[in-house]
Amino acid sequence: MSDEAQKAQTAAQSHVEGGDTIFGKIIRREIPADIIYEDERCLAFNDVSPQAPTHFLVIPKTPIEMLSKAQPEQAELLGHLMLTAAKVAEEQKLDAGYRVVVNNGANGCQSVYHLHLHVMGGKQLSWPPGC
Repeated sequence: MSDEAQKAQTAAQSHVEGGDTIFGKIIRREIPADIIYEDERCLAFNDVSPQAPTHFLVIPKTPIEMLSKAQPEQAELLGHLMLTAAKVAEEQKLDAGYRVVVNNGANGCQSVYHLHLHVMGGKQLSWPPGC
């Protein structure tokens, strides 16, 4: 099992529904992050363990634990996250392309239970990812 898969399994076992996460602490500025974009609904910051030359996360300021728990009334926020990912990717000069990934649950390698979009680019990415 990969390190990321092991982290996800451990996180799933210790996860408390509705509990605080590292992303909540970043939003509240309790821990530092390299923030590259912010508006009233979301935040984007560089990943501390990048998997590509450019790798940033886009998170909602209102916590949603995971994509599978998103509610219909959050559709506008989910769309805003995607549009923000595209906007920041353009600002980061990912003109040749990029990948947007959402991990969901333990088997999806989700290790932080606050919905987040990984945006990766800056090189030719391989396919299929992570299989």
